[in-house]
Amino acid sequence: MNDELAYTCTCADLEQTGALASQLAPLLRAGDVVMLNGDLGAGKTSFVQAVARALGVTDDVTSPTFTIQLTYESGSLVLNHFDLYRLDDADQLYDLGYWETLEGCGVSFVEWGEKFPDEAPEDYLELLLSANSKGGRDYRVIARGKRANQLLFNWVQAAPDAWHRLGE
Repeated sequence: MNDELAYTCTCADLEQTGALASQLAPLLRAGDVVMLNGDLGAGKTSFVQAVARALGVTDDVTSPTFTIQLTYESGSLVLNHFDLYRLDDADQLYDLGYWETLEGCGVSFVEWGEKFPDEAPEDYLELLLSANSKGGRDYRVIARGKRANQLLFNWVQAAPDAWHRLGE
């Protein structure tokens, strides 16, 4: 396995997005971090909702745009969901207990993590989402770190025909 893995995948609709998220969910473990980046309306929250359903979260999963962070404990794994869109300064992350949460007992999904690149953890999956011209979503996933590499490798193995390796 290379030092950094990067793959792309296209989902035609929310059903395919749900399937993609369902393949990732059982591979996740406490301490995993997924940074979700993309324009407004790209489907970041929809992806987190699909992962939450696959983890068995029974709560209504919503965007934490105004609360910045929500935690869901009703699934098989604690799910932390951040939305950094409204933050102006990296110092605000410390006030939220951001690092303690990322290093805590659950998996963390961080929307708009690209706003504070110097605050990214050492090991995470970067998921870049974009709407395509056919109404679907294009996903570009880059593994940043050893655990993220293993996670992405295993995710791709769950549906190898859906993925295309970048650089090949």
